[in-house]
Amino acid sequence: MKLAERILKIKPSPTLAVTALANSLKARGIDVIGFGSGEPDFDTPRFIKDAAVRAIDSGKTKYTPAGGIPELKKAVADKFKRDNNLEYKISEVTINCGGKHSFYNLMQVLLDEGDEVIIPAPFWVSYPDIVLLADGNPVIIHSDEKDGFKVFPEQIKAAITSRTKAVVINSPSNPTGAAYTKDELRKIAETVADRDILLISDDIYESIIYDGLEFSNVANISEDIKKKTIVLNGVSKAYSMTGWRIGYMAGDEKIIKNVEMIQSQSTSNPTSISQWASVEALNGDQSVIGEMVSAFDRRRKIIVDGLNSIPGFSCLNPNGAFYAFPGIEKAASFKGWKTVSDKYGADSISSAMSSYLLEEARVAVVPGLPFGSDRHIRLSFATSDELIIEGLKRIKSAIEKLV
Repeated sequence: MKLAERILKIKPSPTLAVTALANSLKARGIDVIGFGSGEPDFDTPRFIKDAAVRAIDSGKTKYTPAGGIPELKKAVADKFKRDNNLEYKISEVTINCGGKHSFYNLMQVLLDEGDEVIIPAPFWVSYPDIVLLADGNPVIIHSDEKDGFKVFPEQIKAAITSRTKAVVINSPSNPTGAAYTKDELRKIAETVADRDILLISDDIYESIIYDGLEFSNVANISEDIKKKTIVLNGVSKAYSMTGWRIGYMAGDEKIIKNVEMIQSQSTSNPTSISQWASVEALNGDQSVIGEMVSAFDRRRKIIVDGLNSIPGFSCLNPNGAFYAFPGIEKAASFKGWKTVSDKYGADSISSAMSSYLLEEARVAVVPGLPFGSDRHIRLSFATSDELIIEGLKRIKSAIEKLV
């Protein structure tokens, strides 16, 4: 049977694939250190799990409204007011089955065939594929390491056409950890101020930010820009609730209503139990976030220092999230690299490097190519200090064999 053309346009998520491969090797007794997984290694806080148990015991296990229970919508609206000084009505908030689902639903609502979405690179691997699944065209604009992996307003302006529907802003970023300041966001907002173009602010790493940097949201620029902004967020990263699958978005009431209609015909509602747990997460003790961020910050310093000590590697200090995105181009010029490229393929530096490190060092990293930069690899430091130190030791030993 001939499959739909849309499925031929996309690839499996490389981050999930690397994590699955590392886990399969571990299951076979092979000692692999995994830097692939984009999820906190901490357990979900006890008070959140207790809320889920209470929901089960009290029979809150049935269908809910497609766009989520009113209690969770209110908790999200309260969170936006408390943390971001943004006011949304309940009708301007919807709950989805994870942050990825939020973006997927939004693209299904916004895009007709050939419509364009501007995506700064390096980017989260799923953005372009989700745009393609909505028959849209991802328009990639590239940032440079020397500019802190941030794009300039002029680049956005040059990429805008009559088919542009939206510009994606992911700050702090996966995979680079780059975070935009309020002034930088203001200049980006000015590029669409007089155009019928949405700003999509993916804030999933909002709470994981370092060095006293203040998180900024483009919707805070002005009331007019807020009206042109859809904010995406979720409980996955902040509360270590990746498996609970709760994302949320806020913005234009008409868009939100249609997102909920799409959801009513696909997943129906997000899991009822997870929704009640998320109410507790958003309304409860927020100090659990700070405790995790302190650990991530410690690990960030370990991994960045360690990567910069490896011959041929260079790594910027991420402003937020829990990823390091070291450049590997110089390492690919070492005399031993030809053997690596001959064995693992010369078409992609980052893929060859990832394959080499997995086989030679028993360390799983993610190639930078699916993120939009073949000159880098991504390492998640959402793992223990001990594994980070041992993993860095293995990588350094493997690279020194190429010098």
